[in-house]
Amino acid sequence: MKAPRRPIQAAATWLRRQPPKVKAFLAVISGMAALVLLRAIVHDHDNLFVAAEAVHSIGIAVLIYKLMKEKTCAGLSLKSQELTAIFLAVRLYCSFVMEYDIHTVLDLATLATTLWVVYMIRFNLRSSYMEDKDNIALYYVVVPCAVIALVVHPSTSHHVVNRIAWAFCVYLEAVSVLPQLRVMQNTKIVEPFTAHYVFALGVARFLSCAHWVLQVLDTRGHLLVALGYGLWPSMVLISEIVQTFILADFCYYYVKSVFGGQLVLRLPSGVV
Repeated sequence: MKAPRRPIQAAATWLRRQPPKVKAFLAVISGMAALVLLRAIVHDHDNLFVAAEAVHSIGIAVLIYKLMKEKTCAGLSLKSQELTAIFLAVRLYCSFVMEYDIHTVLDLATLATTLWVVYMIRFNLRSSYMEDKDNIALYYVVVPCAVIALVVHPSTSHHVVNRIAWAFCVYLEAVSVLPQLRVMQNTKIVEPFTAHYVFALGVARFLSCAHWVLQVLDTRGHLLVALGYGLWPSMVLISEIVQTFILADFCYYYVKSVFGGQLVLRLPSGVV
């Protein structure tokens, strides 16, 4: 006699059997429901952006724990960490010259820890680095972001170099996780600490995306005008949405794995 399946397992089995269009529809509905909930319980939506940066910092802390405890960087993408350090450094520069606030402090702390992770992977734990799996060339990511930033950037009163730098860090942040996802795609097995880190990135991206969407709704679109004219306001929102959807598939399998009691996440073909 078969043991009765738990409701979550039954729901996961049902969802897995649905066609892609149904899954996409359910994902959109779930995202909208989450936005409605956040709008109801979070009164100052700027706190969502602070929360996103805090969750990102927690993800970095998980990586540091992994490196210190297990003495291995297997499964981690050095290139993702380098891209993260680049966009954080550029954003930190923009914060100093354009606006100095709590985000500047959070970015400084996150940059310092990210640089420490880069140092550990590149020097102390180089022997365990899976260089053959981390095979996305950085210029494939950096150059397109720089070109787009030259064409589409804010139309504020700041110096044009600062406006281009601001746009560059927004675009680079949106795709900085791609090398890490490529490593996981190549290995198909993701150990717990790496999975926790990428899931934290997914949560941070959703909170950041929710911040921008709710801000636009609260201001009835006036925020888009405040950001400038032309394509830039739309590109900010698109970048946030792209980041969220890039990580959405992984986060689904992460949650499914956690509720299934699996310590190691095994990704099916085609994921990330």
